[in-house]
Amino acid sequence: MTSIAIVGAGPQLGLAIARTFGSRGFDVALISRNRDKLDPLVDKLTAEGITAAAFPANVLDRAALAHALGEAATKFGGIDVLEYSPVGTFGITALTAPAETEPSHVEFEMNAQLYGAIAATRAVLPAMREAGAGTLLYTTGAGSIWPDPRVANVNAAAAALRNWAMNLHKELADAGTGIQAAHVGIDASIGVSVIPGLEAARPEQISPLYWELHTTKRDEAELVFKL
Repeated sequence: MTSIAIVGAGPQLGLAIARTFGSRGFDVALISRNRDKLDPLVDKLTAEGITAAAFPANVLDRAALAHALGEAATKFGGIDVLEYSPVGTFGITALTAPAETEPSHVEFEMNAQLYGAIAATRAVLPAMREAGAGTLLYTTGAGSIWPDPRVANVNAAAAALRNWAMNLHKELADAGTGIQAAHVGIDASIGVSVIPGLEAARPEQISPLYWELHTTKRDEAELVFKL
């Protein structure tokens, strides 16, 4: 049996990724802060014949996040794919331009994006190393690649996560671990436009990239979605 854990699961991209993998036989673990929001997603997936379960945890609580991933691994016999979408957990909250950015503006984003991703990875990577297989996927907006001064604080943390994920890809590939790590940059709003001039994409347009990185493009460290 194969399984995917989606950290930052929500009704847009998280649900689309769950359907993409679940329709191909994967069990789905959904992780985000609010069980009341997770349970309807589990119900939708179950109605579609996909085995899914909710594991509430806040990515800012490292111990709770590791515990949730441990519970998911126990329920589904391991985690074969980890997908980390901090934007799915928090949305875009306080946006700051570069000259207006204070350390606290970036600190929150670093905690949610980079540090949360590192904590989630440490929770699942040892078992993947032992198995000699696995996939680690990390999502940011395209500002991690092409900075947008309107969202400077978010971009700074996203760029850090992208850099770390691509370095992880190289380390794991060079060591011949059999584990794929990759970054997905999304150059669009998801569902509805939240930044002027940035078009909205349907989540179903984006989710196939994750399947490609897990299957046919395991040598790629990054895929970018553009409308």
